[in-house]
Amino acid sequence: MLTPEQVKDMIEAVTPCEYVEVEGDGHHFFAQIVSSGFEGKARLARHRLIKDGLADKLASNELHALSITVAATPAEWAAKQA
Repeated sequence: MLTPEQVKDMIEAVTPCEYVEVEGDGHHFFAQIVSSGFEGKARLARHRLIKDGLADKLASNELHALSITVAATPAEWAAKQA
C-alpha cells in the first residue's frame, strides 16, 4: 500500500514541482500540484501530463486512484493564495 509521501515522490519525478501536497488512505489519493511545467497548458493537458507519467503505476493498480484537485502554475497558485 502506498503512502501519500510515495505518491508525492512519483508526481515530482514526472515534472518539476514548486509545491505538491498529497492526501490519501493508501487506495485513493488527492493531489494539489503547482508546477512551472504546466505553463501554457490547458487544464486537461496538465492532468494528462501527470496521469501519463504515472500510467504504469495506474495500469498495474499499484496506484489505484489519483484525483488531481489542483494543477496550477506558480503564478496561478500565488493569485489563489492572495
